Amino acid sequence: MKKAIAIIVSVLFVFAITSLSFAADATKAAPAPAPAEKKAAPAVEEKKAPAKVKQVTGEVTAMDAKAKTITVKGKKGDVVIAVDDKMMAAVKAGDKVVVKYTEADGKNTAKSVKKAEAKPAEMEKKAAPAPAPAEKKAAPAPAPAK
Repeated sequence: MKKAIAIIVSVLFVFAITSLSFAADATKAAPAPAPAEKKAAPAVEEKKAPAKVKQVTGEVTAMDAKAKTITVKGKKGDVVIAVDDKMMAAVKAGDKVVVKYTEADGKNTAKSVKKAEAKPAEMEKKAAPAPAPAEKKAAPAPAPAK
C-alpha cells in the first residue's frame, strides 16, 4: 500500500513541475507590448462603433442647394440632413419623404431618401368620395275607406 501511495505522489509531483514549466514558457513567449503599441491601443478605442441608422418620415419644408441639405418636418421636429446631388434632385419642397440617415459629429448625413407612398385609406378618400345612399320614395298612403 505504501508503494502505491508513493507512486501516486511522485506522479502528481511530476505533473506539478511540468505544468509550472509550461506556464513559465507561456509568459516568456508572450513578450510585453512595446511602448509604441501601448499608444496604438487608445487609438483603436477612439474609433467608435458604426453610427446607428435613424429614420424620419415627414414633409420636406426647405432645400438648400448650395449647402446640399434638406429640412424634413417630422413628428419630433425639424431635421436638417445633408444629401448628395442625386437625392436632392429626387425630391422637392412639399414632398412627403422617408429619410434614413446617420448622425456623426453633430451632422446628419442621408443614406437614402424616398418619397413616401400614400396610405391606401388616404388614397380611397382622395380618389372618390363614398356615394350617398339612394333615397327611397315613400309609397302613397292608401285612401281611407268610406
